[in-house]
Amino acid sequence: MDGYKIPGKAVLIGIAGLALILLMISTYFGVDAGERGVVLRFGEVNRVVEPGPNFKIPLAEQVVYMTVRVQKTTTKTEAASRDLQTVQTTMVLNYNIEPTKAGQMYSNIGLNYNERVIDPAVKESFKAAAARYTAEELISKREALKTEVRNYLRERLQVYGIVVVELSITDFEFSQEFNKAIESKQTAEQNALRAKRDLDRIRVEAEQKIASARAEAEALRLQRQVISPELI
Repeated sequence: MDGYKIPGKAVLIGIAGLALILLMISTYFGVDAGERGVVLRFGEVNRVVEPGPNFKIPLAEQVVYMTVRVQKTTTKTEAASRDLQTVQTTMVLNYNIEPTKAGQMYSNIGLNYNERVIDPAVKESFKAAAARYTAEELISKREALKTEVRNYLRERLQVYGIVVVELSITDFEFSQEFNKAIESKQTAEQNALRAKRDLDRIRVEAEQKIASARAEAEALRLQRQVISPELI
């Protein structure tokens, strides 16, 4: 009987040793560059660790990885201009999570911060800025509009630890009626410019003819002055 107990003990010791090794391995984790590790202890944020090798308490702690690299999000939105024209556009935002705010971000918002915070902020910022411009100004003053939207975004997102890196606005889309009105206006302006050029040309030609006639008249007068004494 004793001869059969020794292998059993050896197996148990082996299993215990293997379990201990696995337990020790499970305490280790690594964080890549451009990430932060949010350590949760029993589901609550305990600490945030930087890139490199780190350790956690097995079973009690788990790690959520959050990127702090620059990310890009694309948002389709629409707004009303100051003259009540509906405009649609696509906005592309480059942003990153402030590394020191990664724990706060996860605790307050979680990982779906794009849907919960960024997208709504982009839409609201565009609506607020677009309402200050007429439809035509949205096109002619695009850089000023982009600056306003970016400033709105920075103000709204910084409280969450989100850093606005860059913002771009694609071409605007207006209603068919507005596009036709713009096309008609451009045609009228082109016709007016063409008519003005024609009038300027006619005026210049008339002035040239008058100048030429005056020159001819003056030449004839001088000729008469020269010829008259000789005839006398």
